[in-house]
Amino acid sequence: MTAPARPPRISPLSLPALDAIDGRLLIDRDERDREHYRDSDLTGYDLTGTSFTECDFSSVTLDDAQLRGARFSESRNTDSFAPSLLAARTHWREVLIENPRWGSAELFEADLASVHVRGGKIDYLNLRASKITDLLIEDCTITDLDLGGCRGTRIELRNCRLETLDVTRAALADVDIRSTSLRTVTGLEGLRGVTIDEYQLSLFAPLFAGHLGVVVD
Repeated sequence: MTAPARPPRISPLSLPALDAIDGRLLIDRDERDREHYRDSDLTGYDLTGTSFTECDFSSVTLDDAQLRGARFSESRNTDSFAPSLLAARTHWREVLIENPRWGSAELFEADLASVHVRGGKIDYLNLRASKITDLLIEDCTITDLDLGGCRGTRIELRNCRLETLDVTRAALADVDIRSTSLRTVTGLEGLRGVTIDEYQLSLFAPLFAGHLGVVVD
């Protein structure tokens, strides 16, 4: 019998006293530590390669901010807003993201370790070709989740609502989606290493049959 999926290892986040900082002072390729950004509008800012350690983002607008290669460590992001989140090749370690309101979130080729996403709504979460270790997404509505080509271990989608899950050419282990509702899956071969429940199995049965060339009459 196959062993049950191991749950993600999420490190509890405890931030120290932080300095309140005007987000408009941020620049690219900078190093920021122990700072709190509240109600900052960073629309269109270039934050390429900027590193944030033990920082707190509250109600920050990140629409079209260029975050490529940025690093977030032991940090929290609450109520962020971004119709377009440009965060390719970013690094996230021990990060809590609460109630994000993101449209297209481009996190392809990112590196995530011990990340907790709680609540919120994301139209398109692109984690294609990312490396993921210990990711918990709970109580979140995601229209399209793209895990195509990603390498992921210990991932759980808990009480989420999805329309489409793409796991084309993904290499997954210890992934649990049993408590999540979703309509369709793309790239069925990528489901190896994913735990589903009996209802999901019945839902995907026509997809499995089509994938295997089985005729159901």
